[in-house]
Amino acid sequence: MREILGRRRGLLSQRSDGRPELIGAALTYATQWQWPVLPGVAADPQGRSRCGCPDPECTVPGAHPFDPGLLAATTDGRMVRWWWGNRPTAPIVLATGGKAPCAVSLPALPAARALDALDGMGMRLGPVVASPARWAILVKPYSMEQLGELLYAKDFVPGSLRFHGEGGYLALPPSETGQGEIRWERAPLPGSASPWVPDVEAVVDAVVEALTRTGVSAPEL
Repeated sequence: MREILGRRRGLLSQRSDGRPELIGAALTYATQWQWPVLPGVAADPQGRSRCGCPDPECTVPGAHPFDPGLLAATTDGRMVRWWWGNRPTAPIVLATGGKAPCAVSLPALPAARALDALDGMGMRLGPVVASPARWAILVKPYSMEQLGELLYAKDFVPGSLRFHGEGGYLALPPSETGQGEIRWERAPLPGSASPWVPDVEAVVDAVVEALTRTGVSAPEL
């Protein structure tokens, strides 16, 4: 029987304050989709725009791993339950690459316009993760060599594009970070298996073309 992501028990379970329980989502990612995850560092309780890590200039407050480090990411449900049982509000961080999706991200405003343009071009996209500052399009895993060849062949690549590949990470919904709420701009399609994602070549080609067509300026962020 096929399931709709938004109706999964884990992703719908809520705390007493009405917010989703992160543990349910983390278990779905890890055990059903086989995406390695780990808890992110909490935002600084003295100021949510600041990070709880030792770096006072942290640019992704609360949206990155710290303790444990990225290499601890796992698909083991027992470990996931232990982590979020002890840290129930910790952001969910995906370790990108390997057998897990990678991502291409860009600032939110040009991303919204680029997605509209991609829809008009008939481009098929998979899930898109959104924070207040940036949107990330999930793509199939790629190597650094593959990415290097792709970018080298381009006459122009917006400097604001970021690539979350092997050894990278990305905060997943329904996390709350120092930058705000992490949500699905494009939710995974119905199905109980791991969501479909496109090739990185198709996404980069389409995003660059969409930004060029729309004349969108993608500032550095």
